[in-house]
Amino acid sequence: MGVLGKGTAHGACSLLHAAALGYGASIALDLPMTVRLLDKKSKRDVHDHDNLFASILQVWMDAGLALPEGFTREQLHWGVNSKIPQQQGLKSSSALCIAAFRALGEATETEVSDELAVELSGHAQIAAGVSMTGSLDDAWACATTGWKLIDPQAEVQSGVLLEGNGPNPEDWTIILVLRGARKHRPTFEDFAPHAAAFQQALSALQNNQELVALTWNGRGMVAVLGDAEGRKMTNDSFVNSARAAGVTGSGPALVIVVPSQQKPTIERIKSWYSIRYKDAEIIETAFLSSQDDAPGA
Repeated sequence: MGVLGKGTAHGACSLLHAAALGYGASIALDLPMTVRLLDKKSKRDVHDHDNLFASILQVWMDAGLALPEGFTREQLHWGVNSKIPQQQGLKSSSALCIAAFRALGEATETEVSDELAVELSGHAQIAAGVSMTGSLDDAWACATTGWKLIDPQAEVQSGVLLEGNGPNPEDWTIILVLRGARKHRPTFEDFAPHAAAFQQALSALQNNQELVALTWNGRGMVAVLGDAEGRKMTNDSFVNSARAAGVTGSGPALVIVVPSQQKPTIERIKSWYSIRYKDAEIIETAFLSSQDDAPGA
């Protein structure tokens, strides 16, 4: 089995869901993913529940880009090594697209800029039916570091309205509480009654207050999803001295931010959710700021 090309990306969490106000923002997290383009089927099972790889190859060819010389699309296979939990709102689909397009670029000696990878990712996600908006904000966060506020209706390069380096990873610890696979995706209509919370998140981003945006976006999302348990779990984190917390993406994962030097608080929060939510999985990670040498940066 030969590796034709390799690409990397990473996960992210939401600061502003793009379906709420027409603008979206996500911030990079230290959850690495590597995708390899192979000439034979991988011995490891590749879980592609949404048939994204078929959309990725179709979008690549529709853009007039060549496949590796001597190969048809049926002869190409994929391998994935990922630390990003799937179907949790942590942007695994966007990361998969970014890493796969970078692997195709390496395999064909095609320069795949961040802008091109993000643009193709948007087309692939819409084609696969995994995103309402193309998730360009998520794709940017998975391809680069820090965060960008995106207008998904604009051209990829001109659609970046604001951007920030992100909080210093040494100052903050992120606790992810995974609550099982997503049960359903909200519709655009579900967001309309809850615009005020998302407007607060947008205002926070305009003032470069990412953690405030994360919290307000999370409040909006539990309302959109009717997620009473998510609301309670978020409130519990603040009772236990978290600095920010909120449901990410379309759920159901909870993202909790705690100052890194507060080790007892971090351990107390992890213990709190482990004891009270037996089926939950707890992961500790960090932001990827724009100063970091991050995968895909």
